[in-house]
Amino acid sequence: MRFTSLVIELIRARPRLIVWIAVLLQAAMWLFVALVFYRSPPGSLATLLAFGREYQVGTDLGPPLPVWLADIAYRAAGGHVFGVYVLAELCGVATFIALYHLSRAVVGAQQAVLAVLLTMTLLAFSSPVLDFGPLVLARPLWALLLLHSWQIIGQRRGNAWFAWSIEAGLLLLTTPAAIFLLLLIVVFALATADGRRTLRAFDPLFALVVVAVLALPYAVWLMRAEVLVLPALPAVSELNARALHAAWLLGGLLLGAAAIPALTVLNTGLFVPKSEEAPIIYRPPVEPLARNFVYFFALAPALGAVLISGLLGLDAVLGGAGVVLVLSGLAVVVGAGDLIAMRRARMLRMVWAAAVIAPAIGVALAVLLLPWTGANEIATSMPARAISDFFDESFARRTNHRLRAVAGETQLASLITLHSGRPHLFIDAEPARTPWINQAKFSETGGVVVWRASDTAGTPPPDILARFPGIVPEVPRAFEWLVTGRQQLLRIGWAIVRPKGT
Repeated sequence: MRFTSLVIELIRARPRLIVWIAVLLQAAMWLFVALVFYRSPPGSLATLLAFGREYQVGTDLGPPLPVWLADIAYRAAGGHVFGVYVLAELCGVATFIALYHLSRAVVGAQQAVLAVLLTMTLLAFSSPVLDFGPLVLARPLWALLLLHSWQIIGQRRGNAWFAWSIEAGLLLLTTPAAIFLLLLIVVFALATADGRRTLRAFDPLFALVVVAVLALPYAVWLMRAEVLVLPALPAVSELNARALHAAWLLGGLLLGAAAIPALTVLNTGLFVPKSEEAPIIYRPPVEPLARNFVYFFALAPALGAVLISGLLGLDAVLGGAGVVLVLSGLAVVVGAGDLIAMRRARMLRMVWAAAVIAPAIGVALAVLLLPWTGANEIATSMPARAISDFFDESFARRTNHRLRAVAGETQLASLITLHSGRPHLFIDAEPARTPWINQAKFSETGGVVVWRASDTAGTPPPDILARFPGIVPEVPRAFEWLVTGRQQLLRIGWAIVRPKGT
């Protein structure tokens, strides 16, 4: 009797179970990493929460939906950032489940599992996991939009139009790349006979109305704020530099997807004896429209985003790698054929697990080892709770008032705004970014000004001293990192601006 591994048999018999197990285990792994190794939010998440506290229709961070949802999750968790981490992982779970349903409709349930597992290795390296924001929220919305687009165009299910319109409207409220992504769907629909037949009905008009209603408030804010300005095209002399920049962006996408070709090469017959009989994962034949749909949305978003980003000189790929590469795994499965032989299954499992776990291990090793090398500081090792508690209590003791605003260095000030009192963030260097408070209001309500202390006296930097000429610096407060190692303590200089009338 020929032996077949339990994983292969489960893929054949219970494909949905395999997907749920893999997705939930990955989410649990990252939540464990956050609980153990994160003492402060990653990236710009603290600033995002400070903006979310204000519930503005629009800010310089982009459309409002990620900002609002982050604040809702933070409040629902009792004022703990762990709620936002859970929200980020729910977005990841929703992305893979939507991808599984789309893949099942194209290549069947068994090969759909392979598509999801390949995509997990890709997103593990190329997309943020816990740093919730537009890049994270756009992934499930784009995956759901592709799923319902296929149901409308390929399966002619008119009842999917309502869900499609809601997702399109929410995507417009999530990322500036939404217009580019929606245009790709329109292009595909116009380029295919089935898509043109779908657009002749009345359902697209009703969907357009729903999308317009959802996006209208943000569109009005864009017009009133006068920020809806088309970026200038580069001069002819800059085209070479922009083309090189686009090549670097494309190389970054390919590097993030390196695990997929590695797994593909390992599964070829080059490393397997000819006498070995590998188990087969079968699928029904893929219809031409489905094949074109998968290839188009696997290639067009990535190539188009790289071209636009390179042309405009953007620092990152438009929309994020997690969005533009979401169908890459499914495209590889579609191109593999109706019969996929699982050769060297144990080796494939080990390489796949290593690709998924490696980023989490990298985070843990960086937190534990980098402080001993004297390298740059790790932002997630800052004691956010201790910092916010100290300055909130110090302001209350000195003024007998609750802390209402924080200014100074944006990163430190954002951490203090995470306190349960939720003071306002005031970016004094760029007051237009925080329209809910200005210099006069800050002077009236009072607050704390913070900066990195460079000496034992806590002398303010010249730019902060110029914006707050009357401040009297206090003795700097030192905080320990999660792992101090050879690093110096985190010393924060600070000064109190007393409320008027005290």
